Amino acid sequence: MHNGPIQSPCVSICRIDPATGLCEGCQRTLDEIAAWGSLGDDAKRAIWSAIEQRRALRVDGTGRTGLRSSRSA
Repeated sequence: MHNGPIQSPCVSICRIDPATGLCEGCQRTLDEIAAWGSLGDDAKRAIWSAIEQRRALRVDGTGRTGLRSSRSA
């Protein structure tokens, strides 16, 4: 189990993608970024979980999952 403060997901690449509303660096919303400093550990963990889900869906910046159709091209 992790002890100590929960690290911020910020990677100092701070640009909001207008198509998704997410920061291109950390994959957080503006509301999540603004609230981070005042959130409790459970809320921070929930944001980290959301980030992991967002990253799993983002393969090439288009939002496509990279899943391939079972049909032949």
